[in-house]
Amino acid sequence: METGASEPFTRMGTLGIEEEFFIVDDDGRPVSGIDELIYNSEPPTILEDRLDHELFQCTIETQTPLIESPADAGETLREVREALVDHAEAHGFRIAAAGLHPAAKWRELDHATKPRYKAQLDRIQYPQHRNTTAGLHVHVGVDDADKAVWIANELRWYLSPVLALSANSPFWNGFDTGLASARAKVFENLPNTGVPTRFEDFDAFQRFEERMVETGSINDRGELWYDVRPHTGHGTVEVRTPDGQSDPAVVDAFVEYIHALVEDLAARYEDGEPTDGLRRELLDENKWRAIRHGHDASFLERDGEGVVDLAEVVDREADRLGVEGIQDLLDRPSGSQRQRELMAESGLDALCRSLLL
Repeated sequence: METGASEPFTRMGTLGIEEEFFIVDDDGRPVSGIDELIYNSEPPTILEDRLDHELFQCTIETQTPLIESPADAGETLREVREALVDHAEAHGFRIAAAGLHPAAKWRELDHATKPRYKAQLDRIQYPQHRNTTAGLHVHVGVDDADKAVWIANELRWYLSPVLALSANSPFWNGFDTGLASARAKVFENLPNTGVPTRFEDFDAFQRFEERMVETGSINDRGELWYDVRPHTGHGTVEVRTPDGQSDPAVVDAFVEYIHALVEDLAARYEDGEPTDGLRRELLDENKWRAIRHGHDASFLERDGEGVVDLAEVVDREADRLGVEGIQDLLDRPSGSQRQRELMAESGLDALCRSLLL
């Protein structure tokens, strides 16, 4: 039974970045490539034991080595991406990134045959069969298990603005969904996803994790796919909210902000700040607003009383935490806006090429 423990929570502020990408051909269209890139070849050194695939044979995931300092995150991210692109090109493939690939039609794509995914497909059926999503996951080390749970609880309000800023998936299965982040809604159809409930402490989270495995609800702790979770294997808080991104500068901005936010919340935990009492249903409403409207979203405030638009949240957070990247993201069109404009102006072929790394 794979569940975690409190022991891994020993270090504060380390980073790890996981990115999910699409394996594509020269025209930027999804193709099966995990056999060539994962099973039948040796990856570059930086990707050894840090390259995996997802549900479909056209999806691939990278994990950075442990990043000791936020100052090293951007360089490490680019080294991993360059290694992946070179590895793919050596085997006749290209790599693309977005929350959903606009040309990916799930009925026409091959699933991976890994036992883990075959078990998921058998258990979950239709929602998992169509799960062509690709996201960005940011891990931040936390030096105490109860602190990690408290931080994850408090992060929940901030996830909707993060999702709105990252919105990069308007097209799914070949059509315009009318959403800014269709990835978030497609993924949310799976069990054990979305905004998690509040956990009282680490013991409460661990009991939940163990019960889910013991009852056969999940096969291992990795199938708790919530938007944020204490990762009991790595000793981190993992934010799983953003859409996948082709531009590494966008990833830099999210890493900078999420790291600063976790460090800030850790200090607030140490100061004994009371927990946020906003109902999960209102957090779900905020997430829906981000999914639907992206950069044009507004959100119910943390006290549940007022409404604040994304621009005000970003201004407030950038000033409060001394970060710049999220302001840059707000000042440029979102990924979903750029995708729609390119589709309208130049068509699907140009859009697919624009997502290449």
